[in-house]
Amino acid sequence: MEKATVPSIHMEKLLFTTEETLPENYFSYKDNLIGSLLAIFGHLIISIGLNLQKYSHVRLAGSKDPRSYFKTKIWWLGLLLMILGEIAVFSSYAFAPLSLIVPLSAVSLIASSIIGIIFIKEKWKPKEFLSCGLAVVGTYLLITFGPNSHEKMTGENIVKHLVSWPFLLYMLMEILAFCFLLYYYKQKNANYLLILLTLVALLGSTTVITVKALAGMIIVSIQGTMQLGYPIFYIMFVCMVATAVAQASFLAQASQLYDSALIASVNYIMSTAFAISAGAVFYIDFRNEDVLHLCMFALGCLIAFLGVFLITRNRKKAKAFEPYVAITSMPGVINMHDNGSTIQPEFGSSFSYGALQSNDSLSEIYTPATLPVVSEEASPGQAYKVLEHNKSE
Repeated sequence: MEKATVPSIHMEKLLFTTEETLPENYFSYKDNLIGSLLAIFGHLIISIGLNLQKYSHVRLAGSKDPRSYFKTKIWWLGLLLMILGEIAVFSSYAFAPLSLIVPLSAVSLIASSIIGIIFIKEKWKPKEFLSCGLAVVGTYLLITFGPNSHEKMTGENIVKHLVSWPFLLYMLMEILAFCFLLYYYKQKNANYLLILLTLVALLGSTTVITVKALAGMIIVSIQGTMQLGYPIFYIMFVCMVATAVAQASFLAQASQLYDSALIASVNYIMSTAFAISAGAVFYIDFRNEDVLHLCMFALGCLIAFLGVFLITRNRKKAKAFEPYVAITSMPGVINMHDNGSTIQPEFGSSFSYGALQSNDSLSEIYTPATLPVVSEEASPGQAYKVLEHNKSE
């Protein structure tokens, strides 16, 4: 009987030891998976909602009432899906590291492209499928080799990170860079795309830090440890709202000057890069990560960046309707914008300056006109007689 009980005791000890040693890694990867799925699902729902609203606008493009889409169910369904998607993305920050969630916003661009083909019948070229493939491969590498650091987002931990000297130094550099770029933008009228989107990215890095802090504190509060009584929660909330509003303002100014497709790609690349650096400094996302995981994660980011850039680069801006006939659209017309032609016309050859081409010489053009008159005594051999005009007549 004693020999029979010994193996069972050893088995129970083995089970208890494995349950005590494995949970940390097991639940960290499980949390990464939950956060990644929530982010992917949220961005997918957001893209569906945006395309539903776009479909509603396209259907009512010829309506006399400019706000008639407010009365359609499709537009309100799109708005509801966008709100649900934003809630899912917000919740994902509570489960997975910041540096893993931020690059997954590429899913929204991929989904929007695919939905545009299926429902809105947008035309696609074969190279655009390659662009989406690159973005999907980059997203897979990000999820597989993403950081695996997890920490409870309590008020004490957030304050500890907030007053750490690496983050204080990082924030000092970020504030100086923001003030420098803002000065050139406002005082020097430097309306360059990189300056505007760098301002957006600097603000966005602060926004994602506050979003993760708020989402984590709310989840910890739901689990039983109330965190809403800490002042840091409300400070983070105010910072999140302020930076989000400022981002929207700069993006609106950029959209008035540049193409929206170019803004989407450059903003994704710059905002993701700054957000990853902010997560690495504030939340120390890449602690205890080996060189292989760091290199593969960086490779996934580069592939995702390239895929998003190619997706947006292939989208051509629609040409506005011209209510007049352009001079270049008429056959046989030469103007100053033609390649290889001079601005001023040459009198020695053809006389054409934004008009129909004429191969006549100047002497022929300015020859006095003669009037053909039929003679009364016309013979069959001479049908017409040209009369001379003189001053006496």
